[in-house]
Amino acid sequence: MKRVIDGKVYNTETAECIGDWSNGCNGGDFDQCSESLYKTKKGQFFTVGSGGARSKYSRSYGADSVGGGEGMELLSEEDALAWCEDHGVDADVIAKHFKVQEG
Repeated sequence: MKRVIDGKVYNTETAECIGDWSNGCNGGDFDQCSESLYKTKKGQFFTVGSGGARSKYSRSYGADSVGGGEGMELLSEEDALAWCEDHGVDADVIAKHFKVQEG
């Protein structure tokens, strides 16, 4: 996926994928949701995702009609770290991309 946000191009083919997540629902389920977290060469984090009609990716398709959709969202470094922690990204992958401390 390739999108322009605030005059800058974000492209999943040139960014590094840090992690993937899915809620486990199948593709036809209204609650289905999946996302991937990416990091650009300049260090900007963004998610790309898709989901069903009851997911955060739902879209209006006219009067009283809602369906699934997809989207891209920029994340701060703090939000990207929280995404990794919330979605079970491997600790070594997190340490590679973020400043984390030993417990």
